[in-house]
Amino acid sequence: MPRAASMSTHHSHRAPQKPKAEDPHRASTDRSAKAFLKWTSALAGGVLLATVSTTAVHAAPSATGQAGAAAGTYVALGDSYAAGAGVPAQSAGLCMRSDHDYGRLVAESLASGTYRDVTCAGAKVNALTTAQTDAGAVVNGPQLDAVTPDTTLVTLTVTGDNLGTSDFGFGDVAVTCSALSVTDPLGTPCRDYYGNTLDERLGSAAAQLDSALRLVRARAPRARVLVVGYPAVLPDDPAQCLGKMPVTAGDLAFLRSILGRLNDTVATTAGADGATYVDTLTPTRGHDSCSSSPWIEGLFPASPALPLHPNATGERAMADAVLGALGG
Repeated sequence: MPRAASMSTHHSHRAPQKPKAEDPHRASTDRSAKAFLKWTSALAGGVLLATVSTTAVHAAPSATGQAGAAAGTYVALGDSYAAGAGVPAQSAGLCMRSDHDYGRLVAESLASGTYRDVTCAGAKVNALTTAQTDAGAVVNGPQLDAVTPDTTLVTLTVTGDNLGTSDFGFGDVAVTCSALSVTDPLGTPCRDYYGNTLDERLGSAAAQLDSALRLVRARAPRARVLVVGYPAVLPDDPAQCLGKMPVTAGDLAFLRSILGRLNDTVATTAGADGATYVDTLTPTRGHDSCSSSPWIEGLFPASPALPLHPNATGERAMADAVLGALGG
């Protein structure tokens, strides 16, 4: 979802409900949240610098790929989860594309004739049809420009970044929850802060995703389209994260529910448009950011990856889920 550095886009999003002006306590909390977000941005940047100098671990391609899917052109679309942001080796500048993102692993397994990877960190759904920019400079062109009539396979992971107002997407929300935890350690200050805002953002993003999938079908009528969901960032039992994430117990449950609704929204939209939904939550359960064997890193990554993002093993698990769906 997020990029390692703060970036601006042409996309506008509805902000969380703002604290009332006469509430200095909440105003102070907002300042804390912004400071914490800046710290997370710096942390992510440090992770990126570390990954640039880290030797990539090459996993053997899966043998489950189907020969039929290799014909023609394979196009990978999506956000930082699709780009493998932070996983060595990185390219494409601020898009943070990894040569071990799940799309590349799938392409290698299928021995695809032509592979186009236009994934980019920080991509909201609008990035499929609108260029992403940073300080006025184009970071990535409209991703759907890569989809052409000869395209026979499309994979797509997007919508998570629409949860946040910044390019940090879900990480934006997690940081806000962390900052708010000090205001009510035994309550649900983050859930109270957001109210229905995140559901509204998901609803808006779903409508945009529906339109984008229709465009994919119009541009590449022969393509098989796989919409890849998000992995197990948090465990089914949020209590497992206590002491590992600076968020209240109630808000950990809230965050887990938001991630569930994110995947449900993406799956429903994919099905309505005739695309195949790929479940990556189930195969990554037990390897969430709070587990003893994480495939998704926590707020303080122990392996090369952005905070709350898949590491190399997580990208491999996502690739295997895609290959399994193609073989079905």
